[in-house]
Amino acid sequence: MANPLFPAVMVNGLEISSDDIANEAQNHSVPKGKPGLAWRAAARALVIRELLLQEARRRDLQPHPAELEPGKFETDDDAMIRDLLDLGVQVRQPTEDAMRRLYNERTQMFCSPTLYEPAHILFTAAPDDVKARNEALMKAETVLDSLRVSPRGFGQMARELSECPSKDMDGQLGQLTTGDTVPEFEAAMDKLEAGKLCFEPVETRYGIHILRMNAKAPGEILPFEQVKVQLREMLEKVEWVNGANAFVSELVAKAEIVGIKMDFAA
Repeated sequence: MANPLFPAVMVNGLEISSDDIANEAQNHSVPKGKPGLAWRAAARALVIRELLLQEARRRDLQPHPAELEPGKFETDDDAMIRDLLDLGVQVRQPTEDAMRRLYNERTQMFCSPTLYEPAHILFTAAPDDVKARNEALMKAETVLDSLRVSPRGFGQMARELSECPSKDMDGQLGQLTTGDTVPEFEAAMDKLEAGKLCFEPVETRYGIHILRMNAKAPGEILPFEQVKVQLREMLEKVEWVNGANAFVSELVAKAEIVGIKMDFAA
């Protein structure tokens, strides 16, 4: 049944139901109050899926579902689409020059992780509890005033005041690396030099922290040879996406599609 607000969508004479489009629309994020954008994005996605399935059937491909995880397999349709794209998308092997060019353009992507040895004093407060956040912030400011006068008292204050289990170790969190903690805490660690105390309270989703950086070893740029496999995989992924887009574009150009523009614009 067609949606009265949108025209029927047809692919080579086969209608895609409005119910299927409505269900698919739930998978597409759009600005609030713009349901038409979700509908069109869903319709395009289903048109492409139908074109791929029609091409797979034209080539008489038989489904061989892969096991995605123990006991869970692809659908027959997904298996045929995967096989079709394996046949239709040709991925060229990246050249050494292309890999070196990517490495030189995005050198900062290829760094070893930074190592941190922080200590903290935590006053817990949920992000949406304004009263608790304000009280935690006041406690942190009071402690920081004391630490400005006597920074060596950090460990004792952590044992007495911190609401984190690390208080039993003077607030020490051990050795952390990039990605081990929440982004807001890591951002504060990135700004703090080794041996320094942060004299501004650090706010995270867990509460208010007083942060000290005991030691820090910034990540170093890895040599080209060490990241060669990663570079090859990145370029192959880009090549595959470009090839898949070109393959789909050819199917769209040859198809009779009614009810939706396939220019991939909003």
